Amino acid sequence: MQKLVVLVVPALLAILVGVSQVVVAGERRESGEQPNIIVILADDLGYGDIGCYNLQSKIPTPHIDKLARQGMRFTDAHSPCTVCTPTRYSLMTGQMAFRAPNGGRVFSGAGGPSLIQPGRLTLPEMLRQQGYATACFGKWHIGLTFYDTDGNPIHDGGPDAVKRIDYSRPIEGGPIDCGFDQFFGTACCPTTDWLYAFIDGKRIPNPPTGLLDKSMLPKHDYANDNRRGMHASDFDLEEVDMVFLEKSQQFLQQHVLNNPEQPFFLLHSTQAVHLPSFPGDAFKGKTNAGPHGDFIFELDHIVGELMETLERLDIAEETLVIFTSDNGPEVPTVYHMRHDHGHDGARPWRGVKRDNWEGGHRIPFVVRWPGKVASNRTSRELTSLTDVMATVAEILDVKLPEQAAEDSFSMLPAFLETPHPEPIRAYLLQQGFGGAKYLAIRRGKWKYLAHKGSGGNNYAQHELLKEYQLPDTAPNAEGQLFDLEADPGETQNLAESHPLVAEELSKLLEQSLSAGRSAPTR
Repeated sequence: MQKLVVLVVPALLAILVGVSQVVVAGERRESGEQPNIIVILADDLGYGDIGCYNLQSKIPTPHIDKLARQGMRFTDAHSPCTVCTPTRYSLMTGQMAFRAPNGGRVFSGAGGPSLIQPGRLTLPEMLRQQGYATACFGKWHIGLTFYDTDGNPIHDGGPDAVKRIDYSRPIEGGPIDCGFDQFFGTACCPTTDWLYAFIDGKRIPNPPTGLLDKSMLPKHDYANDNRRGMHASDFDLEEVDMVFLEKSQQFLQQHVLNNPEQPFFLLHSTQAVHLPSFPGDAFKGKTNAGPHGDFIFELDHIVGELMETLERLDIAEETLVIFTSDNGPEVPTVYHMRHDHGHDGARPWRGVKRDNWEGGHRIPFVVRWPGKVASNRTSRELTSLTDVMATVAEILDVKLPEQAAEDSFSMLPAFLETPHPEPIRAYLLQQGFGGAKYLAIRRGKWKYLAHKGSGGNNYAQHELLKEYQLPDTAPNAEGQLFDLEADPGETQNLAESHPLVAEELSKLLEQSLSAGRSAPTR
């Protein structure tokens, strides 16, 4: 962290001094009525990557583990999709992405337009309407619109399209147009993409000037997901997460200094731990689990720094913090971490990123809310990232419109441990990599995949996944049915031995598709 301190102290020393005076002397709003809200969204972090979810983890994650001890850890939480773009859409809107036009897409380069349609209520816009300041720092990846010199939208995810961007024109459809007051980050995956440049608001102030020189970047088994795209001079691929952290800390400090009575919503969206695994200089060699272990350790450090900032600014007690991930761990990550370090980021589940098996979407989900969520709690409530929107709405006593958050259920009763005889969710929908063609449904112990195979990766043809391929025990069935209580590893397809269950879940899935929602009408 010494490197970060050198970067931020000269610019923020006066602010920090001022903050301490404001916190002591200024009037503060009452805690709990409108809590500050921070969502820390990690990238490709698996259920088994952190210690509080996996006692056999080979990577120290003391800050995330502490967050779990201070609040509630959900053990049956899921990303709405098994890849990033649809999941991020669903988190922001409370709607499953397959219901939206092009809702199965994953963007790159100048790809777009935004999956979020004009007029669609988003989580940050809902909060802004309630008087919140809203900010997003880090990876966006829900689509936006760049323009060429003739003013035409580009909407092309290829490498040549980036060269056509007119950087003098504002970017449309990004975070600023979707409810955020402030944004600093990247259009897509920060260190994987064809465009290595920071967006500030609706513009790229320092455009790329040439192709990325990869010769000076680390070379190892976790460094290969790195395209040779256009590169800006201020974009250090090994330090992007420290830049995002600095921006979030600056926002928190400035907000407390200037608007101590106004609640805020901060989405801190990390590059970590998406491949390539490029931990910053301060974290290289800090674990015994190689560069990806060091990268997870850096992510844990970021969580600790954000929590320390809340404590220093005296706002930790009035802030709801959610820590989670956008999907399961990546294929090369899981393979090499298992073989090189005996660490399994998907443990104890079958599958990885892109797969509709549990390892592709069963994710960490930790909630800390002092005075509301009791410490050191574990919840087995079935939940999805779509549920964040309805949960926040109930916290703020906001009535959601009918045409909003169609797949969002409030988890507030689970947060507060309010007795409820029935599960909050009657069932849960899942979206595989291929969009609406690869859907699954979960109800109680039963999970039905309305497709064959993983719904994402081709295990028979993927060199790293061949050893993990399992036979389908009901090859003649149309889909796959698993009893997660008896068979959490999803090894026995019961679609032929329990056809009535498979048919019932298939019909329930179809009903949800035709109804356009899974949440009850409001």
